[in-house]
Amino acid sequence: MFVDLPAAQTSNPGALSVPIGHKVQQLHRHRCRCAWLYENPDTSTFRYRVLNMIEAVSAQADRPLAASWFSAGELAELEHEIENLSVLVVARYRYSMRLHRLVMKARHHGVRILFETDDLVFDPEYIPLIADTLAQDLLSVQMWDQWFAYIGRLGAAARLCEGGITTNDFLAQRLQTMLGGAPVAVVPNFLNRQQQAFSAELLEAKRRGGWRRDGHVTIGYFSGSPTHRKDFAVAAPALARLLDRDPRVRVRVAGYLDSTGPLQRHADRVEVMPHMDYVALQRAIAEVEINIAPLQDNVFTNCKSELKFFEAAVVGTWTIATPTYTFERAIDDPRMGRLARAHEWDDALAEAVDLVHTPQAYMERAEFAAAQVVGRYGWDRWGNEIETALFRRNNRD
Repeated sequence: MFVDLPAAQTSNPGALSVPIGHKVQQLHRHRCRCAWLYENPDTSTFRYRVLNMIEAVSAQADRPLAASWFSAGELAELEHEIENLSVLVVARYRYSMRLHRLVMKARHHGVRILFETDDLVFDPEYIPLIADTLAQDLLSVQMWDQWFAYIGRLGAAARLCEGGITTNDFLAQRLQTMLGGAPVAVVPNFLNRQQQAFSAELLEAKRRGGWRRDGHVTIGYFSGSPTHRKDFAVAAPALARLLDRDPRVRVRVAGYLDSTGPLQRHADRVEVMPHMDYVALQRAIAEVEINIAPLQDNVFTNCKSELKFFEAAVVGTWTIATPTYTFERAIDDPRMGRLARAHEWDDALAEAVDLVHTPQAYMERAEFAAAQVVGRYGWDRWGNEIETALFRRNNRD
C-alpha cells in the first residue's frame, strides 16, 4: 500500500442544496440558457451528469452559456423560467403529469428538450436482464412492479424529448432506437475540478515519496452501489486463490458490498471500508496498488461508463477490468491497464502483482496512464462537446 499521501478531503455538500434564487440568477447570466432537471440530488448520477456538465460549460468564458439545475421540488420555479431557456435537459427524470406539462410548455416556446441518461434504464425490454445482473429477487412480484414502474416512467419521459445525451456509443445506439432515430450525442463521464485537483496532489505525493509503499500489495474493489455482488463474483474466486498463495497481498473493499464471498476465509487480510465522499474516495483508491473493475459481460454492463478506470488512473493506481465496451476503449494501450475476461483473472492478478514488485515499470505505466486520463477526462476537456450536444439538431450536425 502506498504511504505518506495527503489527508482525505471532502466535497462541498452545498452543491446539493443551492437556493432557488441563486439557480435562477445563474440562468440570467447570459442570453443562451440551459437548465438540467433531476429529481433529487445525489452523489452518483447527479454529480457526473448534472453538476460536472454545468461546471464544464460554465467555465467557457469565450462562449458564454448560462447553466443551472432544478429538482422535483422546484418545478414551479422552472416552469416560470421555461420561456427564457434555450435547452431543457431531462436527466433520468421519471414521467409525471407535471413533467408532461412542463415539456409541452417548453415546446410551445421553442425550447430544445433532451433526455440525459448514463445507464440502460429506459427500455422495459431489458428489465429481466437488469434484474438478473443486479441480483434482484426474481420471484418477488414487488421487485417486478418497482422495476417496470421505474424504467417504464423513464422511457415515457425519454419519449417526450427530441434527442438525448449519454455516456458512450453503445448506450447511445439503444437510446436512439427508443427515440425513433432522434439524435443522441455522447459525452463521457469525466472528472470535476475539485476531484481532479486533489487527485493531482495525491499523484504528486507519490512522486515526492519515490512511490514508497509499506511492503504489502493491496488490491482495491470500489463498489458504487449495493447491487454489484455478481460483478465482484467474476473476480472473487481468483482473488481468493491469490490470497491463498501470497501472504503479502491484502484486499480493500470500499462502498457497497454485502458479502466478500470466498474472501471471507481471509477476513484478517480484507479491509472493508464504508461508502465515502467521492473526493475522499480518491485517497482510498490512491493508497492501493491495484484497482479491479470486474463486470458481467452483457448488454446492460456494456452500457456502463469507464469511471472506475479513470478515477484510479488519475491517482496513479493500476487497473484490471473486464473488457466491456467502454473499458476496452479506455484501456487501449497496455500501459493504461489490463483487460481480463472471466477466465483470465488468475493470470491478470498475478501479472499485476509482479508489476507492483517491479517499481520502475509500475511507476512508468502509472505516470503514462495518469497523463492520458487527464487529457481525456479532465474537467475542462468537455465544455465544447457538451455545448455541441446541447444544440445539435440532427444526426448530420
